[in-house]
Parts: sequence; structure tokens; C-alpha cells
Amino acid sequence: MMTLTRRSFLKGSTTGLAGAVVLPGLMTSLLAAAPSKIRIAARHFGGDCQRAKQAGMDGVEVGVGGRADTLEIADPAVRQKYKDSAQAAGLAVSSLSMDLLNTYPLFEDPQAPAWVGQCIDAAKDLGAKAMLVPFFGKANLVQGKEFKKDAVDALVGRLKELAPKAKAAGVTLGIECTLSAKKYLELLDRVGSEAVGAYYDIGNCTNAGLDVPADIKELKGRMCMIHFKDGGSYLGEGKVKMEPVAEALHAINYQGWIVLETSNPSKDAIADCKRNGDFARKLMGL
Repeated sequence: MMTLTRRSFLKGSTTGLAGAVVLPGLMTSLLAAAPSKIRIAARHFGGDCQRAKQAGMDGVEVGVGGRADTLEIADPAVRQKYKDSAQAAGLAVSSLSMDLLNTYPLFEDPQAPAWVGQCIDAAKDLGAKAMLVPFFGKANLVQGKEFKKDAVDALVGRLKELAPKAKAAGVTLGIECTLSAKKYLELLDRVGSEAVGAYYDIGNCTNAGLDVPADIKELKGRMCMIHFKDGGSYLGEGKVKMEPVAEALHAINYQGWIVLETSNPSKDAIADCKRNGDFARKLMGL
């Protein structure tokens, strides 16, 4: 059997590439890095795609409405307005945000699983690949540094029931809460579905004293979306150390949406969103 040494491999590879120059542009394409698939979206504009376009966004994260037997986003007429607006602006719906679940938690409210089901259908219709399923306020999953056992047990059961529907729709349920990567993985491993992932928020986790770059690296392959924000500051000017965040995202080859949940220090939402979006693109080398 012939032994392939590093020298012979490099020699053979060089010869093969040299022979490829007869095909125009092939050498360039072989040596060039693959373009990033990261895109930038915003929550700022209530799904108003024209304003998001003015801010230089690639997409918008859309809210699903308040408590009702049938959520606003489940109305085909409402979704058609979003689709028409997105098409006219040349933008995408990056994701849906189920903010009502902070008040009516998925682990206890009797209507919550049906709402998630409605939103899975809506996300599929809108072309959104992820949903923000939040756990803040009344829906908080931890007490101190430990999970609330009964709440998490109930949540895992409901997520296991919802995950097959989400997977069939091509939609990931993104769990957003202030957890370390260890705790995130503990929860996700209990659910055991690729249709349930982490929706990570760098601002919340920095404020909680977590090691954000280390946690991002540990969540490789399990993070479906990420929020960029830094309290009342512009990105790069507050508490969050943005360069290590970018390095961590590149280290795990993150290729999803970065969703801006940034503030408006100047009170001009479009200008401030554009400023933060431009910063994020430069930071990530987009």
C-alpha cells in the first residue's frame, strides 16, 4: 500500500491545481473562501419592511400578537400583508417572536402549546426558519443558578410534543433565556430534537455575568439565532465586548441570522438601527 506523505500530498495537490488553469476562473474559485450566509435583521419596526430597508436590514423579526384563542399571526390576511411588504422591500422574515409567552409561559399556560403550533404554521408560510420562544419574567426557568424543576420538566414534555411539528415545517424553536451554555445544553439534550435550539442574547448574558464567547463556542451546532444588543448603548460602545463575540461566532462557523434588538440613543430608530447594522457587518466581515 502506498503511503501518502504530507510532501507527496502537497505535490499532488499543486499539480492538480496547476492543471486546472485551463478552465477560466477555476483556480480563483478553488482558493476563494465561501461567502458568508450571515444576514442582519431587526426587531425595531414591528415588521415594517420599508423602514427596515431604509435602515439597511436584510430582514425583520415579526411579533405574533397578544393573547387570543387565535393569534394575530395565524390570520392568513395578516401574513399576506407581511409577505407583500417583504417582497416590495426585497427583505425576508427572519423569525417570529412569541413575546406573550413571558406572561403566559409555555410550561404552564393551557393555551400556550396551541399558540406555538399556530406560529409554526405561520413561520412556514412566511419563510421564517426560526421562532423566538422566550423565558423571562413570569416564565423564568431558573432560581439562582438552578432550574425550577417542575417548570423545566413540564417544558421538556411540551417541547417534545411540539418538536415533530416544527421539524416537519422546517422551523426551529429557539429557546431564549439567560442561561450558561452548560444549562442550555442540559435543557436541549433533554428535549433531544434538532428542531429545538438556543436563541442566544449577548446583551442579556453579558449582564448576567456569563462568559459569552466561551458559551457561544460551546453551543456550536445548537444555536439557531442570536440577538445583538447592549443596553442603551450603540454596539461596540457599551459593556459587551464585541470582538470576542465575533471571533467566537467565526470559530463555530455560525451562518444564521443576527437579529438586532438594539436601543435608539438618538431617538431616530432608522438611523440608530443602520448605525448598529453597519457596525455588525464590519465586525463580522460581511
